[in-house]
Amino acid sequence: MPLLPHPACRLAASLLALLTLLGGCGGGGNGQGSEPAATPNAPTPSKAEVIFTAPAEADNVHTVNTPVTLRLGVTAAGAAAADGTAIALSGPASVSFAPVQPLTSAGLAQSSLTATQPGEVQLQAVAAGTLDKVGATRSLYIRPKPQPLELLVPAYFSPGPGSDWDRLARGAQAFGAAPITAILNPSNGIFTKEDALVTAAITAFRQSGGKVLGYVYTRYGKGSRSVTDVLRNVDNYRKTYGAQIDGFFLDEMDATGKQLAFYREVYQYIKGLDAHLRVVGNPGTYPVASFADVADALVSFEGQAAAYANATPQPSNTWVYNGANSAQAALVHDAMNCSAMQEVLRSANTPQRNTGLIFATDRHYDYATNTGNPWATLPSYWEQMLGAVDAINQGKALPGC
Repeated sequence: MPLLPHPACRLAASLLALLTLLGGCGGGGNGQGSEPAATPNAPTPSKAEVIFTAPAEADNVHTVNTPVTLRLGVTAAGAAAADGTAIALSGPASVSFAPVQPLTSAGLAQSSLTATQPGEVQLQAVAAGTLDKVGATRSLYIRPKPQPLELLVPAYFSPGPGSDWDRLARGAQAFGAAPITAILNPSNGIFTKEDALVTAAITAFRQSGGKVLGYVYTRYGKGSRSVTDVLRNVDNYRKTYGAQIDGFFLDEMDATGKQLAFYREVYQYIKGLDAHLRVVGNPGTYPVASFADVADALVSFEGQAAAYANATPQPSNTWVYNGANSAQAALVHDAMNCSAMQEVLRSANTPQRNTGLIFATDRHYDYATNTGNPWATLPSYWEQMLGAVDAINQGKALPGC
């Protein structure tokens, strides 16, 4: 039978075993060459993906002081975010949201935006309390309250009994909700004496509610016509036809900005004569933004209806949204039937076009051969166009063609 250890030896052995066990568990040591004990990771907030689902990206122009519905889709780990996830919305000081932090339901959140100033606004939406501080962004353009559509008519036809000037006067009287401004063009604006037929025509037209602009060509401000030449024409209209002239149409306007000083001098001279005189410039395309300061309205499109279908201020000319639709005009020819004309009007009236002065005609002009005169007469659908503008301005359905 083996000998049993002395009790004191058994106690020492137990203590040694205990110390060994504690050392193996990291409970001992003097810090020389030992690793600190591992600690659990801090909780990591989840990320949530936020996207704008409304308004659509193409629906990016809205009107000042008019609520815009915002809808957002919110997902986490590929599934709809938990109900009640707060979405923080932010934008410039001119924008307010209601609510500022909408809550999700079934992965969707909704708010309303109202902007008090025109111009571009950058929006951001972030899921509150997550690591994702970028979230979704969206650019919108806020335009001033639009004015009613107005017909800007190049009335480059002779006056007299039974002429298209009579049709202009009858139309202005018959369609009160369709304002008409006619461009008077006697001899390209260069004349030496009053024409009694012109006086009678514009008097009858204005008495029916129309407005008249005197045509002055400027040759793009490049020297063949000086500022003095242009101002001489302006003075001659005023001297000959007086208060019958409501403003001036400056044709062949530069669009590059190189001749900006030329047009500023002309504009300031006209406004110095009478601040109420209207100045419409015709570069025929979108000019540089600085031209908005030297005209009350700019013809930012002149051409065929097929080309107008694709004309847009975006992305290069979004400065047009800083001004009212009454500051943009389009003169469209080769709109060959009533339906094409109505499409031109509808397009001009959209927020994206922001064009308040418009004219369409079925007359033809070919740029390649320089043949045709689109402004020699009123279009065959003149009365139908008046009816369409009248309906648009009253919020009614367009009449049938």
